[in-house]
Amino acid sequence: MDEEKELTAEEQETTAEVPEETAAQEDTVTQEEAAAGAAEDAAGAEDSAEEVCGEETTETAAEEEQKPKTRKERIAFHLFDIASVVGTAVIAIMVVFTFFWRVVGVVGPSMQPTLYENDWLAVSAIPKTLKAGDVVIVTQPNAFDEPIVKRVVATEGQTIDIHDGHVFIDGVQRVETYIAPDVMTEREDLDNYPLTIPEGMVFVMGDNRPHSTDSRSSAIGMIDTDYILGTVSFRMMPFGKWKVGMEYNYA
Repeated sequence: MDEEKELTAEEQETTAEVPEETAAQEDTVTQEEAAAGAAEDAAGAEDSAEEVCGEETTETAAEEEQKPKTRKERIAFHLFDIASVVGTAVIAIMVVFTFFWRVVGVVGPSMQPTLYENDWLAVSAIPKTLKAGDVVIVTQPNAFDEPIVKRVVATEGQTIDIHDGHVFIDGVQRVETYIAPDVMTEREDLDNYPLTIPEGMVFVMGDNRPHSTDSRSSAIGMIDTDYILGTVSFRMMPFGKWKVGMEYNYA
């Protein structure tokens, strides 16, 4: 009996020791797993940092590649930008002056004092109904074989007469404020007045009547409106004298 009790006591001690050892082993395993997890987390953080650094390095390298690296390259880059802007502006101006306006230079004194030789005019290329007072560019073939700039004095259906140095439209004297006050209008070589303007035609004269060859002369005659290049919109040169109007400045 005593031996059995002793064995039983020993077995109990052994049984008690086993859980303690197991607990110790579990503690060891848990610590090892925790250490391993911490190591993995550290490695992951390092990999993430490396990836971020790698991305930043790649972006920086790409930016550096896009930037000019030398002074010559920077100058070339800026010159290219300037050329692009200027080229775009030139194309835009060409489009505007092809489809909306044309540029025409004045030759001769026939439109003084409204226009002078070497004035540059912007001529509207958009068709419009012509009226008395419009300054127009005429391309109809003439004795001079060149375009002329004149003012419309009478339009289709109107009757023009010239006598006593003045112009009469439908029997009423035309007050022409765009010519100098001492200028008198003569008939020249056409003498079939009063003259009714046919359909599709206009009668033109220069503002400098004594020094203008126009519809009063057989060298020009009445103008077919199909040969009107356009009406003068404004003066481009001399700079600042834009207006080309009906009125003559007597000052």
